[in-house]
Amino acid sequence: MKLRDIKRILLLLALSTWQAGSCYAQLNTDRITAIGRNALYFEDYVLSIQYFNQVIKIKPYLAEPFQLRAIAKIQLQDYTGALQDCNAAIALNPFHPGAFYTRGFVYRQMKAYDKAEEDFTKALDFSPENKTYLMLRADVRSQQQKYEQALQDIDYLLNREPNAPAFLFEKGVICLNKKDTLCAYDMFRRNVQYDSQNASAWSALGLVDIYMDRDSAAMADLTRAIELGSRWAGDYINRGILSYRNHNYRGALADYDNAVRLAPEDASCYYNRAMLRAEVGDYNRALEDLDKAIDLRPEDTEMRYQRGVVLLQLGQWEPALNDLDTMIAAYPYFLPSYFLAAQAKTALGEKKAAYTYRKTAYELEQKKDSLMAARNDSLHAPNTDVHLAKAAPDRRNRRKEFSARTAQNGEDVPDEQPAYSSDTRGAVQKRYTDVVNEPNIILSYYSTAQSIRRTNYSHVSVDRFNRLRVLPSALRFTYQELTLTADMVNGHFEQIGQISKRLDAQTDPYLYFSRAIEFALVQDYASAIDDCTHALIMPQTQKDANAVAIITFCRANWRYRLIEYKMANGELQADYKGQSPGGKAEMDFDIMLRDYDYVIRLQPDFAFAYYNKANILCRQKDYEAAIAQYTQAIACDSDFAEAYFNRGLTYIYTDKVEEGIGDLSKAGELGIYQAYNLITRFQ
Repeated sequence: MKLRDIKRILLLLALSTWQAGSCYAQLNTDRITAIGRNALYFEDYVLSIQYFNQVIKIKPYLAEPFQLRAIAKIQLQDYTGALQDCNAAIALNPFHPGAFYTRGFVYRQMKAYDKAEEDFTKALDFSPENKTYLMLRADVRSQQQKYEQALQDIDYLLNREPNAPAFLFEKGVICLNKKDTLCAYDMFRRNVQYDSQNASAWSALGLVDIYMDRDSAAMADLTRAIELGSRWAGDYINRGILSYRNHNYRGALADYDNAVRLAPEDASCYYNRAMLRAEVGDYNRALEDLDKAIDLRPEDTEMRYQRGVVLLQLGQWEPALNDLDTMIAAYPYFLPSYFLAAQAKTALGEKKAAYTYRKTAYELEQKKDSLMAARNDSLHAPNTDVHLAKAAPDRRNRRKEFSARTAQNGEDVPDEQPAYSSDTRGAVQKRYTDVVNEPNIILSYYSTAQSIRRTNYSHVSVDRFNRLRVLPSALRFTYQELTLTADMVNGHFEQIGQISKRLDAQTDPYLYFSRAIEFALVQDYASAIDDCTHALIMPQTQKDANAVAIITFCRANWRYRLIEYKMANGELQADYKGQSPGGKAEMDFDIMLRDYDYVIRLQPDFAFAYYNKANILCRQKDYEAAIAQYTQAIACDSDFAEAYFNRGLTYIYTDKVEEGIGDLSKAGELGIYQAYNLITRFQ
C-alpha cells in the first residue's frame, strides 16, 4: 500500500472519529437540555440549573441554555444572576422574543421600569399580539406614571376581549394608581360580574369602596373576598379597620390576628392591632405589638409617637421621651408631641424642662399662619391613624408573575404551581436560611454525599498521597463529616491501640499521621495535633512535599476544632478575634494561619487552604483580608461554591451588598441552594 493511501485512510478514520464524537456531544447536550427543561417544568429549579451549567460548559455559544438558566433563577428570585444570563442569551441570539420578555421581567422586579418597558416593547416587535407582553408593558408604564400609554395597551386588549376579567382588573389597577377612583370602581365592579369567584376581584372592589367612604359596601366586599379564601392580609387589615371604626372591637381584633398570621413580617398588622389594644386599655400588649412593628419598620416616626403615648400610660417616662423627641425632630409643628413630652418631664420632676416644652408649643400656636401652612405639607402632617392596606392584591393567574412557558415559547400558557416537600425543589428561596458561613473544608476518611454542589473536592497532592497506600483508607475532602455510630467510634479506639503498639516497635511518620486521624475521628484533637507534629519533624516526611502539605493542613483544621471545642465547653474564654486574657487562643489562631500559609507555599493552587484561612480571618472580623483569601481560592477553582457563598456574605458584612448578592447568585448556581433565600432577603 502506498504512503498516500495510508494517509488517506488515516484521515478518513480521524474524520469519522471526530464526527462520531461531535454527534455524541450533540446528542449529549440535547439530552441534558431536555432533562433540564423537564426539571424546570416540574419546578426543580436548583437541579435544572446544574443541567444547564453542563450544557454551557460544553457549548457556551448556545443562547438557549443561558435563557433557560435565567428562567430558573427568576423562579428563585435571583434577579442579579438572571440578568447576567439574559444578557448572554440576547447577545448570542437577539431575535428571540422570550429572551427580551425574560429580561424585561427581571428589570421590572429590580424596579428598572424604563429598561423593562424597552424590553417588553422589543418582545412585542417580534410578537405584537402577545397578551402577556402587553399586560406587563402596561404595568411598567403605570409604574412610571405613563398612565395614558398604559391605558392604550390595556384598551387594545379590552377591544379584543371586552369582558376579560384579567384585563378589567389590570385597567382598574392603573386607574387606581392614576387616582381615578370612578374608573377604578367601574372596572372592578365589572370584574366581579365576570369573575365572581375570584377573591382578588372582591378585595380590589372593597378597597375602592373604602376610598369612596362606602363602608357598608366595603365590609360586604371584603367579607366576600375572605369567604372565597383570600390569603391577602390586607383584606383582614381593611375589614378590621372598618370594624374598629364601628366600635366592633372583637371583630377587629380577630381580623388583625388573622392578618398577623398571614403576614408576620408586615409592620401594619402589628401597628393596627396595637392601636386597637391601646383603645381598650390593653397597654402591655399594645407595647409588644408596637415594639414588633418598629423592629420591622424602624424609620416609621409615627409608630414611635404611638409607642411614646403607650409608654406614658405605662409610666415609662424616659423611653416615652425618647420616642416623643424623635417625633418632634421629624415633625416640629406637631404640637401634641410637646405637650406629651412636658407631661413626661413633669412626672420625672423636671419642671423646668416641662415648661420649655409647653412654652415652645405655645409659641408655635401663636404662629397660626405658618402652622397651617406646615400642616398642609405632608412632611409636617404625620398620619398617626391606623394603616390602610392600600396595595391592590395580585390575582392568582400568571399576569403578575413570571411565566416560564411564555419565556420559552412566546405563547400565553398558564403555569401550574404544585407544592413540593423536597428541600431542593420548588421555591427554595422561601425556606429560611441562617446567615452563617459555610464551614471549613477538611480531610477525613468519611464524607457525606456532596449532592449538587459543583466544587471540585479533590487536589493532586491528596491523590498522590492516597496512591502511596500508607493509610488504611483514602482521604477525602468534605465540608460535612459523617456522624459516626457507637460501633464506629469503638473501632477507631481499637485502631488507636493497635497503632500505638506498632509505634512502640518502630518510628514511622505515617503511623503517627494515621493515629492522628484516628484521634481526630474520636474528637481527641489535642492528641491528633501532637501526632501531626511528630510526623512533620521526621526526615522521611520532609522529603515528600505532598505529605507535608496534607499533614500541615490537617493539623491546622484540628487545631481550629480544638479551639471551638474549648470555647463551647467554657474552657477558653475568647472574643471574636481569638484573644483571651492569657493570650493562648490568640497564639493558636496565629499558628493555624501560619500552617495554612505553609501549605500554600508548598502547594500554591491548594484552594482549600486559602478558603479555610479566609474563614478564620472572617471569624476575626478581618473582612478585607478574608475577601482576598476567598478570591485566591476562587482563582484556584472557579467552581468553588463555598468560597463564593462565604465571600458573598463577607461583602454584605462590609456593606457591599451588590457584590455580595452577585457572589451568592454564583454560589446558588453552583449548587448551594440556601443562597437563594439570602438573596431574597438582602436584595
